[in-house]
Amino acid sequence: MLSPSDREPRLVVDKRGSMPGRGAWIHPDLACLELARRRRAVPRALRVAGPLDLDEVRAYLEQQDR
Repeated sequence: MLSPSDREPRLVVDKRGSMPGRGAWIHPDLACLELARRRRAVPRALRVAGPLDLDEVRAYLEQQDR
């Protein structure tokens, strides 16, 4: 989900699925995140021009893997 309060678009993980604004769903799998990154699917789904930093999403998925 894009953070609604930042000047620069920033992805945040909406753990409960209750934040306002536009979101994008992805399988909770690092391979799916990598595929979405290669295809530039996340910015397209969120209707944002340019690349987005997926580090927070990656860190969340890595933490869930443990």
